[in-house]
Amino acid sequence: MHFKRSDFPNGFQFAAATSSYQIEGHSFGGAGTTHWDTFAATPGNVVRAEDGAVACDHYHRWEEDLDLMQAMGLDAYRFSTSWARVLPEGRGTPNADGLDFYDRLVDGLLARGLNPMVTLYHWELPVPLADLGGWRNPDIAHWFADFTTVVMERIGDRVFSAAPVNEPWCVGWLSHFMGHQAPGLRDIRATAHAMHHVLTAHGRSVQAMRALGVKNIGAVCNFEYAHPVDDTPEAAAAARLYDGYYNRFFMGGLFKGAYPEDVMEGLGPHMPKGWEDDFALIGQPLDWVGLNYYTCKRIAPTDGPWPAHEEVPGPLPKTQMGWEIYPDGLHHFLTWVHETYTRGLPLYVTENGMANPDTLDVPDQARIDYLDAHLAAARQAIADGVPLAGYTFWSLMDNYEWALGYEKRFGLIHVDFETLKRTPKASYHALAKALAS
Repeated sequence: MHFKRSDFPNGFQFAAATSSYQIEGHSFGGAGTTHWDTFAATPGNVVRAEDGAVACDHYHRWEEDLDLMQAMGLDAYRFSTSWARVLPEGRGTPNADGLDFYDRLVDGLLARGLNPMVTLYHWELPVPLADLGGWRNPDIAHWFADFTTVVMERIGDRVFSAAPVNEPWCVGWLSHFMGHQAPGLRDIRATAHAMHHVLTAHGRSVQAMRALGVKNIGAVCNFEYAHPVDDTPEAAAAARLYDGYYNRFFMGGLFKGAYPEDVMEGLGPHMPKGWEDDFALIGQPLDWVGLNYYTCKRIAPTDGPWPAHEEVPGPLPKTQMGWEIYPDGLHHFLTWVHETYTRGLPLYVTENGMANPDTLDVPDQARIDYLDAHLAAARQAIADGVPLAGYTFWSLMDNYEWALGYEKRFGLIHVDFETLKRTPKASYHALAKALAS
């Protein structure tokens, strides 16, 4: 690694991230069924029909995992809570074991000098709520606010930061338009409703946390840089539209009280009734914004229906996911978000990392190089005046990579999914050395 702590501002938070369903083991501790359990049980949705029933068994091994973070020299840990673990029916009576688990986790982090950074929702909706329409149902904003209150009444006084939802684009578009994640729909009306309701739920969750006195509340969005496939006006328009529903839609809702006109040409006829009146709720004041960034895409126009474009392979080196490695995109989004939407608010890189076909006998030099290049882009953004306050590595450990099962390894720590043994990788040690310098 070509950086040291002193290259970043005082108090800069270096963290690692995970999510509940990907690591905890959802069959443990009285957790309710999620739409990821049913999605994975449907043939063709997930590699080998794998699910998060055991995952990394973080539910029982959390102390070991926190010890590994402390030994690495991290400042913070970004984790998510499972709605179905806390409220197995989505509403009603909480599961005491679930609340106790997050209570112990937060206390364990603080005891090790690690700041708890909580995200309330990372994609695992309780099945009883999915049965009521899930993110298509406007009532989900109220259900989510109630869940927020139950969780944050228990841990909200001790967390360093809190965010309602991880990656609204994945909750809305990837899951309801492309069908790649639970609930696996391919329906433009469902998409329009989900993309709007994930933001109204964000707003009500923020209100619930403010009512409890929770401090340091933010939003976490994912970003992808869209390259036109060529120099034609048609390709430029296609890439602009991709940027619209991926990047500008959610930032516009959160900070400008409007959705992009080019996106609304497609989604507008399918939006829920009265959506124009919800921006005061959506635009609750925030204390910070988190950016998840991994890659860029090449976008080509097509003759099909809206959005009338497709992704095509690009020329840059790629990760195990087939994603191009493009650190300049991180610099672009840090500066663009700061200058266009959030000027004055602290920003965090809340996820960045790469999947690599790791084995214990081959050092993960590719991951070291990937992180080094993106950290350099972050340093340049700071030099350019961006108030970047932290950087979070995805992921702490190899885990359940959603529809791709256990094949794609993003971790700084290798997990043997048969024995569940944890083994720090070369990237873990390289970061530990840099953080200690």
